[in-house]
Amino acid sequence: MDIRKVKKLIELLEESNISEIEIQEGEESVRISRNLLGQASMGQQPMGYYPQAQPQAPQAAPQQGAAPAAAAEEAPAETPTGNSVNSPMVGTFYRSPAPGAKPFVEVGQRVRKGDTVCIVEAMKMMNQIEADHDGVIESILVEDGEPVEFDQPMLIIA
Repeated sequence: MDIRKVKKLIELLEESNISEIEIQEGEESVRISRNLLGQASMGQQPMGYYPQAQPQAPQAAPQQGAAPAAAAEEAPAETPTGNSVNSPMVGTFYRSPAPGAKPFVEVGQRVRKGDTVCIVEAMKMMNQIEADHDGVIESILVEDGEPVEFDQPMLIIA
């Protein structure tokens, strides 16, 4: 696993209320966690931090776990006919730059390498995802506003 990805995960963890994250990429996996009790005893986090963080983590895990299962059912049928554009991070998938705006791409549209095809929002940061090669959008695997996992296929470019 690329060290830059690990560093980015650490940064995301530090900026969020998440206490632990685990990412698996093929046979490699990395688990990053922080000691919330140690931070509170050092005065780095307010006492109200714990009741908020503990209920949020269990609620977020099932939602995020459900999205890859849905994508896994759709992706195998689509993947062999084109190249997938995978999410570089955990976040929320958006097809357009703003609510109600025209989507970046539609099925059947020709794209060039470097064209913005979608946005993944992570930690209130909008990350534009670009096509990694020229081609035609064959399918869009994720619905607008759905959560995406790291390395989850989002679009297929033929």
